[in-house]
Amino acid sequence: MTIFSTFSPSVRTNLTVLFAAGLCFWAGLAGLLPTLPLFIATLGGSGQQIGLVMASFAIGLLLARPYLSRLADERGRKVVLMVGLSAIAIAPFGYLLVLFLPRAIVPLSLAGYTLNLDTSILAMIAIRAFHGLSIAAFVVAYSALVLDLAPPANRGELIGYMTLVNPIGLALGPALGGFLYEATGFTTAFLVMGILGIVGLLLVARLHEPYQPRVAAEDAGSKEFWGQLWSGRVRTPAVILLLVGLAFGTISTFVPLYVREAGLALNVGLIYSASAMASFMSRLVVGRASDRYGRGRFITISLLAYSLGMGVFWLARSAPMFLLAGFIQGFAGGTLIPMIAALMGDRSTASDRGRTFGLAMVGFDVGIALAGPIFGTIADRLSYRGIFGLSGVMTLVGLVIFVTANSKDLSHSLRFALGRGRDVYATELSNPRSSEAG
Repeated sequence: MTIFSTFSPSVRTNLTVLFAAGLCFWAGLAGLLPTLPLFIATLGGSGQQIGLVMASFAIGLLLARPYLSRLADERGRKVVLMVGLSAIAIAPFGYLLVLFLPRAIVPLSLAGYTLNLDTSILAMIAIRAFHGLSIAAFVVAYSALVLDLAPPANRGELIGYMTLVNPIGLALGPALGGFLYEATGFTTAFLVMGILGIVGLLLVARLHEPYQPRVAAEDAGSKEFWGQLWSGRVRTPAVILLLVGLAFGTISTFVPLYVREAGLALNVGLIYSASAMASFMSRLVVGRASDRYGRGRFITISLLAYSLGMGVFWLARSAPMFLLAGFIQGFAGGTLIPMIAALMGDRSTASDRGRTFGLAMVGFDVGIALAGPIFGTIADRLSYRGIFGLSGVMTLVGLVIFVTANSKDLSHSLRFALGRGRDVYATELSNPRSSEAG
């Protein structure tokens, strides 16, 4: 990590504060994962209602992503970071306040099917959707600010190091939340997660933002957020992340049920721990290597590894196989997401960096949101094993799309995917020196 010694003291301070805020964000978000479904159950929620509340997170995320991505470019990264951390700070208190609401039954019609929900469940849906603002805001602004601070020649390395907050926070948060719940109950566990959000807000308040937004009128054309989705620089990364999001959503939602279907006495948390460990390891080394050898070959490797990981899940019939599958998937995800972030940094300028990365991540958001209902329906016909095999096919399709369509034509696409050519969509200043590597 010698790159940090090359920065000025002010930049090092900014990066340290940002990293600490990122830990607060991810730990505060993930700390509710082991407790929130149980809390909804205590409100009288059925399994179906628990799923509806948890899935409503994606509603807020998808609705807010376009606006917050634009806001990061037009008003600055810092204000959007604070929006994300505010959601982390407020939502846990909102969940607890639901306990004090008067109860009444409200019929809700969905696709011709009537679901009776009480006001507590409806309130949980609304708060959970608000909670979704957190990722829509923080992830885009965090990545954009890191890219603002990174020298173009070391962009991948810095992204790799700074995104370590994700696996660390996802490892620490659930452990802390689960421990507090077992020791003292829901109230303390939720309050601590909210306090982590408040601490993150105090840290972000200390940040000095190097990026100075343009006057909105100067950049009016870039407000056509969705119109840029099918541009050459964004289209293929977004499609790839859609397919990977389907696979990731399958793992996040169905691994516990798949393990139970397989009849194994395995702590499912160990699978996610193996994934987090591999993600941590890959981020330490891949970012720096991509600055030297180009992003393309590492995105190719990550998609190949994702397909392999899903294939191992499909074949798994023992605990070691499930753990191996989780490890491979974690390595793939820990490589792919930082590489896509660096690639979008290469393909954008400071004035449209938030929107460019936000557009690409929409694919991932949609994939995660669709994975539950689509693959859950398929699982009723194929079994849980079958949907993991199908997810592997999806990521393999993503690999083929990237190798053949990441650039302006097949020849350039193949060369970039194999690390033998430059990224034709990269801006001149942000094109890594190694993208010309032969």
